[in-house]
Amino acid sequence: MNKIILSADSTCDFDDYLQRHYKVHISPLHIILADKQYRDGVDISPDDIFQAYREHNILPKTVAINPEEYCDYFRKWTDQGYDVIHVNLGSGISSSYTNCCLAAQELKNVYPIDSYNLSSGMGLLVLEAAERISQGLSAAEIQKEINNLRSKIQASFILDTLTFLHAGGRCSSLAALSANVLNIKPCIEVINSSGNMRVGKKYRGALSKVLKQYTLDKIKDRTDLSLDKIFIVHTGISPDLISMVRSTILEHANFKEIFIVRAGCTISSHCGPNTLGIMFRTK
Repeated sequence: MNKIILSADSTCDFDDYLQRHYKVHISPLHIILADKQYRDGVDISPDDIFQAYREHNILPKTVAINPEEYCDYFRKWTDQGYDVIHVNLGSGISSSYTNCCLAAQELKNVYPIDSYNLSSGMGLLVLEAAERISQGLSAAEIQKEINNLRSKIQASFILDTLTFLHAGGRCSSLAALSANVLNIKPCIEVINSSGNMRVGKKYRGALSKVLKQYTLDKIKDRTDLSLDKIFIVHTGISPDLISMVRSTILEHANFKEIFIVRAGCTISSHCGPNTLGIMFRTK
């Protein structure tokens, strides 16, 4: 059996610790800002994106990795006889998975996984894949098992503003204006059977109050939680709010690990500042 390389799109939002600890290689998506192209997390940061908006009213665009880029990225391993498992941003959100499959057809030994998800929802699947690599499963076996786990990932987040989502073409200008004027903070949910997104509950009021209720709505009184791990992911938000969300989770569910991560450039480009989400697995 070939040795396995574990890789993922940058949209899994793994920090340096997670990349090193779980031996995950990252392929960056592209960010276009003021007509210049950057690589997510390599030569641009989320703070750069938000600064460009604050100071110059410039909003970013995101671009998927193309098939040729994937080929170049994977070849350094496949030429040495490795199998590569690569977890992609959900196909309902991006063309990355389709492009990765085209590269896999050319190279062989590449096993793309459509996460049907984004951010730490993807990240949970990456961790599941890492665990199975350590157990000695083959790349094909891991791909099959991870595909079967996708429907168990629960991913959602609260938006403080719809300005960035509108700029990315994912909501109408009227909806964005209405939400911002009325102080509505929608919960965006990932549909884990397709990777598409939908608007869930619409909250209203101060962000602290909204995040408290959102966390309770997602965690409290559930009997189907897999208590191994949960992610709190944010795009830059008050540490006090993160601490409050973490405490609320622990009051109602005894997770073994709570990972707190900062979203990368691609996710931040669509969500904007002060976004926070919780992502976990069910049994």
